Amino acid sequence: MGSELMLLAWSAVLCLALAIPYATGLTLERGLPTMAGNREGFAEPTGWKGRAKRAHMNMLENLLPFAALVLVAVAANKLSAMTLLGAQLFFWSRLVHAIAYIAGVPYVRTVAYAVGLVGMVLIFLAILR
Repeated sequence: MGSELMLLAWSAVLCLALAIPYATGLTLERGLPTMAGNREGFAEPTGWKGRAKRAHMNMLENLLPFAALVLVAVAANKLSAMTLLGAQLFFWSRLVHAIAYIAGVPYVRTVAYAVGLVGMVLIFLAILR
């Protein structure tokens, strides 16, 4: 398995792991019966729990195009140093993004988001070559 696919797998694990902090926080705050219920009229979480949920949702939104780009690069046999750099930038920036988002560090979060986009652009450019 190529490094790009491994970074895709680690990105998927990161995405799954991002649900744990806010789910745990909300369970401790609101109780298991509330969390196990149908959550109608469920107030949006605030504070770090809200940021953790938004970080998770943001990762979900970005994981799909990243996965598509990596899989196209693999299928088209376009893997190169550029696709590897793009995948590395994506994964590590998304990890920094999640930490910064949950911690409430705005500018670091924004830069990390932008670096992740650059990573995806690099993979796309390598596909076009």
